[in-house]
Amino acid sequence: MKDPTSPATSNTSGVAWPPIAVPGQGLPRNREERTEPRPDTGGATSDAPNRSTPGLPDSAGDPAPGGSETQDGAGAAGDGSALLDALRTAIGRYVVLPSDEALTAVTLWVAASHIQPGLQHAPRLAVVGPTKGCGKSRLLDVLYETVHQPMMTVNTSPAVVFRVIGKNPPTLLVDEADTIFGPKAGDKEDLRGLLNAGHQRNRPAWRISGPEHKPTAFPTFAMAALAGIGDLPDTIMDRAIVIRMQKRKPGERITPFRMRYSVPKLHALRDRLADWLVPMRGTVAGAVPKMPVEDRAADTWEPLVIVADLAGGHWPARARAACLSMTRNEVVQDEQTTLKTRLLRDIRRVFDQESGKEALRSHDLLAVLIQDAEAPWAEYGTKGLNAYHLANLLRDFGISPANHRFENGRQAKAYARNQFVDAWARYCPAPGEPVSAAGRAALVRPTQGQPPSPPSGSLPTGPPSGPAGPRAAR
Repeated sequence: MKDPTSPATSNTSGVAWPPIAVPGQGLPRNREERTEPRPDTGGATSDAPNRSTPGLPDSAGDPAPGGSETQDGAGAAGDGSALLDALRTAIGRYVVLPSDEALTAVTLWVAASHIQPGLQHAPRLAVVGPTKGCGKSRLLDVLYETVHQPMMTVNTSPAVVFRVIGKNPPTLLVDEADTIFGPKAGDKEDLRGLLNAGHQRNRPAWRISGPEHKPTAFPTFAMAALAGIGDLPDTIMDRAIVIRMQKRKPGERITPFRMRYSVPKLHALRDRLADWLVPMRGTVAGAVPKMPVEDRAADTWEPLVIVADLAGGHWPARARAACLSMTRNEVVQDEQTTLKTRLLRDIRRVFDQESGKEALRSHDLLAVLIQDAEAPWAEYGTKGLNAYHLANLLRDFGISPANHRFENGRQAKAYARNQFVDAWARYCPAPGEPVSAAGRAALVRPTQGQPPSPPSGSLPTGPPSGPAGPRAAR
């Protein structure tokens, strides 16, 4: 008598067996629908996921109450622009994103997960909020049903992640990331290093493995979404598209997320995305899109722009506008929350107030800084900011106090205005001044000696990834 719970009889018993992870190979390619067992077609099985054939009606999952998925505006799987429109609408139905640009970014990030094997970089999605109840976990629920081969976890170890990432990597979804990287989380440097290395291809982690204790290279390349309260470590945020969630305002309504009817609709979109994008993995490997940003910001946003260019229509312009606006917002956020940059801005304000003075005594400068009730300098250290602290904070900018002779003929340690000019221009340019090194990530990359045309459409006046605010201490 056969065991009714064995995998051989799982189709009749309704038991869904999880896929098995093979070290160095990752999770199996085929995906199991978690809603209802698939009917026996009587034909040969395939290793590919059960998806609709391009150009034919979709049969992946029963339609949810209220109609078929085509009501969202998605036609054939090859119609990339309409498909992204439908995905964007579906995501916005279940969660309120902080801006249209953030919704565009999440939509393209989901689509990009289906071409991971053809990408050079695997962007992170940092879903952060100031408090609980901002919709972070709900957004991960929606991502779980739409991304390629999801792997959801609340707390995990580097050893587990090493063994599930392979040539066809899963999409890592980490909820409550603040419990992993928060001040009470303990030593998590291995996991942080893994997430940092996995942003770029060919950055394996070496471990001693097996009974023969041989050095083994474990791949780390995989897209990952991390949700938590407060900002994540800077090294992860720098490699991420940052979504700063907020609590919903009165009047902002969403559709309740229910497995019985929400999941089949999202699975239908997921399978159409795979039908469209999986065959293009070889094509995207050589794609070199024109980017409105540079350096690591370009590495992070390039997969999303590639998907937008494949879709065509209004998506290329929409993607580049979101990229430029959200990247600039994070540059401003970094400037406002970095202590040393804050000090540069406050010193510039003091010099502006003392117009006409080309140098200020260290003692006088400290006195004005400490008097600012909204600044952190009165509580800096144990007794407030002092001359030693001030010199130490400015040392990285090449600024140090020097003897200066004032009008009365007396000498004193002082800071001259011209010492700060270069640092101000680089790290905290005044409004209206051209952005230099402080905003390199937001500079437009020149193309053949000519600046590229700006993205069409007007950029928002508010922060596109959410409201800026003080970062949680880490």
